[in-house]
Amino acid sequence: MKKNKLNLSVTLLGAFLICNTLFAQKVDLVYTTPSQRWVKAKKFLKKDVEKVDVVVYTDSLLQAIDGVGGAFNELGWEAISALPKESANQVFNALFSKEGCNFSMCRIPLGASDYALSYYSSNDVPEDFEMRDFNIDRDRYILIPYLKEALKVNSNLQIWASPWSPPAWMKVNEHYAMRSGEFGNAIKGNKMHPGAKILNNATGFKMQERYLKAYALYFSKFVQSYKNEGIELFSIQPQNEIAYQPNWPSCTWRPEDMAYFINDFLGPQFEEDGLDTEIWLGTVNSGDPNYVKTVLEYKDASKYIAGVGFQWGGAKSIPTIHKEYPDLKLMQTENKCGEHENNWTSVERSWKDLVHYINNGAGSYMYWNMVLDETGKSAWGWPQNSMVVIDKNSKSIKYTDEFYLFKHLSHFVQPGDYYLKSSEGKNHLAFKLKDGRILMLVYNPESSLKEVNFKVGDKTFGVELQPTSINTVVVNN
Repeated sequence: MKKNKLNLSVTLLGAFLICNTLFAQKVDLVYTTPSQRWVKAKKFLKKDVEKVDVVVYTDSLLQAIDGVGGAFNELGWEAISALPKESANQVFNALFSKEGCNFSMCRIPLGASDYALSYYSSNDVPEDFEMRDFNIDRDRYILIPYLKEALKVNSNLQIWASPWSPPAWMKVNEHYAMRSGEFGNAIKGNKMHPGAKILNNATGFKMQERYLKAYALYFSKFVQSYKNEGIELFSIQPQNEIAYQPNWPSCTWRPEDMAYFINDFLGPQFEEDGLDTEIWLGTVNSGDPNYVKTVLEYKDASKYIAGVGFQWGGAKSIPTIHKEYPDLKLMQTENKCGEHENNWTSVERSWKDLVHYINNGAGSYMYWNMVLDETGKSAWGWPQNSMVVIDKNSKSIKYTDEFYLFKHLSHFVQPGDYYLKSSEGKNHLAFKLKDGRILMLVYNPESSLKEVNFKVGDKTFGVELQPTSINTVVVNN
């Protein structure tokens, strides 16, 4: 009898150990701290916890994920071009390969951004309304090679474009910027006459029909020219930061005027030319949701608008737009760029924005400059953050804390995955991947080890989080 009991005990103990081993194999944890990067944890799991901190509702699918990525700019390509070929390939693999960040959607400027080498557009010939002299010749030497290196690593990368400014001759003040002199951290300023500034969010575009027609044709030719180079643009957004007047390329638009342009010119031009490229309203930096509502509700404009992109001040308006237009696709178009600190304070700021936008319906999320040199400076003098910092003198490569924050999301979460409903909280996000796995992105802001207990479907477990860490928890099938 004792022998039978002993055999039964051994059998039960074996079954218990096997069960726990199998369970442990079904949950993976990767973490990053300010001093440890992308660590695959080994001992972190506690099974069958009683008190639950986070509940993930595995059958409650919210918005589909359309993509995660960052922006290509001329100064990024200049920094990468300073590297030996092997080192440059390392950067592209880190950003775009399945083993790296696995970025799926990225942004390019249409003409000059504040991280271009200088002012330019695709047609700087005044009053060329027929776009006879339209060209993307400059892009063929800078942006397009940059893009094609990324596409070698991920051929499915989705690309969208937006202008910071129309060609200067199409603007009321006939200058790329909206103000003169120094502004904020942009210390270099420009040579605009002070009397040419436009600071009240009045429309900076010449609203005559011939200019509006020409500008719609300008967008169409840009899309077609890129296609001829082998690069399909999945969408355009007609104006970066639609309510901002800096001293670098920019143009403000009243919502009524933007609605008129999309409804009567841009949408019909794309239809006439048979373009599949989507038109999104953006990038919206106005905190007043009525800006977006005015455009969406203007005549037939909404039939041309596939989604809305928000950044910076637009964070205040996205909750209302998501609530009132629940089926509309939404995007966060530019992560806050910082002041070249490139440290964990940037992660804290970016984490808060990530949670806010995803919780309010954003299906895509963009970093700003993926790559910059050691100064981080724009052509207008503002030093900003980047995911990758390249020292052009020493040829060294640094991957910043924000690089790893984005990698913790985009390495796993791809187009076609879904955001999941979960219990309220500011330090976690949950997703259902196409293969059925459940992923939780979890932040531990505390300076000590922290156990967070989850209920995912019918499983309960606890995860030990490192102090001050970003964590990806994957529950396998």
